[in-house]
Amino acid sequence: MAIVGYARTSTLDQKAGLDAQLRDLEAADCDKIFKEELSSVATQRPQLEAALDYVREGDTLLVTKLDRLARSVADLVTITEALRKKGVALRILSMNLDTATPTGKLMLNLLGSIAEFERELMLERQREGIARAKAKGKYKGRAPTARRKAADVIRLKADGKTGDQIAAELGIGRASVFRILKTNRPNQLSEESN
Repeated sequence: MAIVGYARTSTLDQKAGLDAQLRDLEAADCDKIFKEELSSVATQRPQLEAALDYVREGDTLLVTKLDRLARSVADLVTITEALRKKGVALRILSMNLDTATPTGKLMLNLLGSIAEFERELMLERQREGIARAKAKGKYKGRAPTARRKAADVIRLKADGKTGDQIAAELGIGRASVFRILKTNRPNQLSEESN
C-alpha cells in the first residue's frame, strides 16, 4: 500500500508554494510524488491523470490542500469517484481529512460544496463590481489583443503560414487567427482598399 502525493501550483511564479507542498508531501513519507505547474482551469492536468492512473487498491492519494486537487465540486466528485472505484483513499493534509473513514467522506463533500459556494459568491461580487464600474463609465474591459494584430495575421496568411504557425508567431489563440481570417476574407479586403 503506497502513499502517492500530488502537488500543483497555478503558475511558475508560485515556486515557493510548490516547494512547500513537496516538502509537506515528503514529510508525510510519500512513496511517489507527482507535480505540475499549471492553472487549475487547464483542461488537461497530465500529472494528476498520471497519479490517478498510478494508484492501486489500498493506496492513498495525498494532497496538501483541497484546492490543489479539484477545481470545483463536480471535479472533486469525479476524482473521488475514480479513487473510490479503484479502492484508493484520499487524504488532505491541511484539513486532517481521510476518506478512508465515513466522517472523512462526509467532510470532503461538505467542504467541496462550501468551496464552490464561496467561489460563486466571489464571481457574483465581481460581476456586480463590473456592472457598477460600467454604469460610471470606468470599466472598459480587457483590450482585444488579437484584433490589434489582424493586419499581421492577414500578412502572415498571405505569406503561406498555417493558422497554427500564425498563432504561435503572434502569441494569440488559434481561434482568434481563424476568426480574423474569416471576417477579413480577400473580397472584403479588396473592397476596403478601394
